[in-house]
Parts: sequence; C-alpha cells; structure tokens
Amino acid sequence: MKLVVLIKQTFDTEEKIELVNGAVADDSVKFIINPYDEYALEEALRLREAHGGSVTVVSCGSDRAVEALRTALAMGADEAVLLEQDGLPDDGHAVAAALAVALQPMLPDLILAGLFAVDRGAGSIALQIAERLGLPHAAAALKLEVRDGDSAGAARAAGGNGADAKPVKAHNGASWGSGDKVAVVVRDTEWGDETVEIPLPALITAQQGLNEPRYPSLPGIMKAKRKPLRQVSIHDLGLDAGDLAPRTERLALLAPPLRAAGRKLSGAPAEQAALLAELLQREAKLF
Repeated sequence: MKLVVLIKQTFDTEEKIELVNGAVADDSVKFIINPYDEYALEEALRLREAHGGSVTVVSCGSDRAVEALRTALAMGADEAVLLEQDGLPDDGHAVAAALAVALQPMLPDLILAGLFAVDRGAGSIALQIAERLGLPHAAAALKLEVRDGDSAGAARAAGGNGADAKPVKAHNGASWGSGDKVAVVVRDTEWGDETVEIPLPALITAQQGLNEPRYPSLPGIMKAKRKPLRQVSIHDLGLDAGDLAPRTERLALLAPPLRAAGRKLSGAPAEQAALLAELLQREAKLF
C-alpha cells in the first residue's frame, strides 16, 4: 500500500503561549508533531507492517517543520516531503489547494491525517484535500482495518462523501486506484461509535484512542538522517491566483482574560448554598 500521512508541527501542549505585538511568540518554544497527526502516523506504520508498501509524511510549513518530518522518519516513515509555506497565505483554503496538488502525483492508496490541530483547533484542511482530489473520506477514526472489498455495493461511506468501489477520478481528470480494497472505520460521532466502509483510495482522519504512538528508537533516529526528505516550492505546483486567494481573515489575536482568584465561602452548609446562589445570580448573572 502507498500510504501518505499529513503532519503539522505545533507548539508543545505543555508550553505557555504568549502574545507579543499581536502575534504568538515562538522563541525558545518546543515544537512537536501535532498529537492527532501522531495517531495517523502510527496507524500508517501499522498498516504498512500488515500489508507492505511505504509511508510518506507530508507537511506544509517553514524550514523549522523539517524537525517534525525527521521525527516522523525516526518513528519509521520511509520518506518525507516539505511543502514550503513561502508564498502561501495563512489560510486553510490556500494550504489545502497546494497540498492537494502536491499529493496527487503520489497516487496514494490511503491518506491519513489528524482530526484537528491542537494549536488552532482547526481540522478542515484534510477534508478539503479529499474533496479536491475526489476521494471518499471518513473522520474521527477510532479503529481502522483495510481488507479486500467483497463487492462494489459493500462500499458505502457515512460521514464522508459516499463512493462506489472503483478507481477514483480526481476533479482535474486524473484517476488512480483499482478500487479492490476497502477501509472499515469505526468513527467517533456525537451519537456514539459508527462503523462505515469506504473504498480505497480514500482519506481518513484519526481521533484520540486510535492507537498509542511509538517513540522514535535510537536506530530509527540514526536512519532518519539518511532517509529522503524533499522540499517543494509553491512555485513548483502551478497554482493559479484563485487557488492562493485567502478565504479567511484574522482580525485580531487575543489572549484569554486573566482568571480571577477563587473565593472560599464560609458558614454553615445552608448559608454557603444561599450565598452561592446569590453570587451566581448577582455576579455571574447566570439566572
């Protein structure tokens, strides 16, 4: 199987975020692979171990993102691609357009990504890529299995764009995939777990609980230095101005208000309850 994993380099979730002149200060901050993307990478490595093939990790970012890609290579990925963000606006629509163009020549059987990025809480880019490539997709996977498709009619998707088991034809007319394998996905939904079946090639996003990501081993770290890492410029992709035009605008970036000190109520339980109700009504204005 040809597996591609989308990863993003994010702040370490233990880091304190500070704003300087309206921007997040990233000096002396530790960066990591977005934790949800690690679940996606671990699942790709397990699928390769079960079915053979290769795992390619792809990221869009600054030169600093090479660190995240090297970490992914140390975990076991075979090769890496960095799409340089120079020339790309800070906008999900433009990033998805660029990544879709960069991914299509790879003809992946399966694209995996995290459900969302912990730095911004956004999770639309992967699904935008699936739509641009004409791929069926399933979000928030808690369990994933790839098996032979027993019939075209068995391939149905819920929570994604349903598709018959047949080669995928992308929006630009290119096609790939034999459609002879399906992914059986247990999804995390608001109404409980849901099992769906989608034909490959497809895109699936990983939810927490899908697996327990492995740590890079020392031999893996040494091997990662010799694995191929290719950098792609936005100018190599042939995107037009419409693809790169941002669809969103950030008006301001604000820190949350400082949390007020707590207050301990005294007196008998009945007195505390009465005072608490008064405070909720008078100060918190909850009712």
